[in-house]
Amino acid sequence: MFYGKNRLRRFGLTRRSMCFRSRLVNTNRPGTKRNAIEAQWLAVLGTACLAFACHSTDAPGTSLPTIDGGGANFCDLPGSVQFKGGHAVQVAGADGSRLAFLHLPDGFCAHYFGNVGNARQLRFAPGGELFVASPVTGTTGGGPNGKQSILVLPDDDKDGVADGAQVFLSGLPSTQGLLFANSALYYQDDTKIMRVAYRAGDRSPTAASELVTTMSGYHSSLHWPKPMDQADDGTIYVGNGGDQGEPCVEPHPFHGGILTLDGNPGGTEVARGFRNPIAVRCEKGKNLCFAIELARDYSAGLEGREKLMPIHAGDDWGFPCCATKDTPFPDVIPTPDCKGIASENASFVIGDTPFGLDFEPGIWPAPFTGSVFVTLHGVAGGWQGARLVAIAVDPATGLPEPGDDLQGVVNGALTDFATGWDDQTRSHGRPAAVTFSVDGRLFLSNDNNGDIIWIAPLDLAR
Repeated sequence: MFYGKNRLRRFGLTRRSMCFRSRLVNTNRPGTKRNAIEAQWLAVLGTACLAFACHSTDAPGTSLPTIDGGGANFCDLPGSVQFKGGHAVQVAGADGSRLAFLHLPDGFCAHYFGNVGNARQLRFAPGGELFVASPVTGTTGGGPNGKQSILVLPDDDKDGVADGAQVFLSGLPSTQGLLFANSALYYQDDTKIMRVAYRAGDRSPTAASELVTTMSGYHSSLHWPKPMDQADDGTIYVGNGGDQGEPCVEPHPFHGGILTLDGNPGGTEVARGFRNPIAVRCEKGKNLCFAIELARDYSAGLEGREKLMPIHAGDDWGFPCCATKDTPFPDVIPTPDCKGIASENASFVIGDTPFGLDFEPGIWPAPFTGSVFVTLHGVAGGWQGARLVAIAVDPATGLPEPGDDLQGVVNGALTDFATGWDDQTRSHGRPAAVTFSVDGRLFLSNDNNGDIIWIAPLDLAR
């Protein structure tokens, strides 16, 4: 049997990745990554592995063919790794070999930007500088070498690499949520939402921070991150985490969910039934906001799935009683009523661990124009499935088109965009946060090794 590139991609595989996946034994999260269809394919991947010899020429530190740069586009900057004609080449003048593991579609490039330990959140300031939240408190998938700070990474010389990492605010062991809004930087300090006045170009605070509110409701010591964003109408949404072992009781109290910062102490409930809303991001120009839900662990065999969902007032997303609309968890007794549970368009197999999202601002070429990009952190302990995916968005409604990978197949509007992290070496980090800059580049952080990179179309002008 011949395993061509397109056929392998349907199963979320590449010739390079299928060998370690065929050897995968997922012992730390049973039932999270394997399913019936993929299990059948594992039986034949060993044969295909031999056919391709399962070696890679893009191991860490591998030299790439070099081309001259000097053009006017971001991808012409020294050290850019360009993908065209099915091959990767680097622009002379800087070493791009640390990105040799990456696989991107033809017509794009990747470039190293900087490094911040445990880079969990990325936000661009109005002046164009990249701000990074770097906590130290343990949480889902947390990486090492956190700075318990919010740092700013400017690129004043416009060479595509950060000039350095400067501490903007320190003494923040539990910080993740960041937002620039209302002439201020909003940020998380454990259960407190704070803000400090911000003017474009500030590299250090010019005023004292002030308390916006304390999230005084349910607090999870593990799922403590409070992601936040602002809708077009000015509403600020904040995520609050629940916990894995919550019992299904009716009426279920508000634990994990989405709230608004509206002046009421602790915020006002908007949507409930979440286990761990790890990311919140709004789609500009549509007045729509979305959350990513890290759903019940070990529930892939119980119809569980991770979700990308719109934020609507009054929605209940079912945790801990229901996997999705009309689908109760079969081990919950008595059987809960799941008819009123909200339904998602985009979902992921348990263990993919979606971690961040942002919307392409209309600059990239088709088929990625306006898509929502989602980082997948991969399976705990092994990082299988770590990658960056794109999901097409309906331009009329602003909603993601239906897509998933629940059967081990990339299906519908969901497609793999950047791969290579899960090569069984665990040496490239794990995709964590993602954000677009105003110039159209996609910035992505790896919280395990701290590397921050950017990706751009080859013809994106500086």
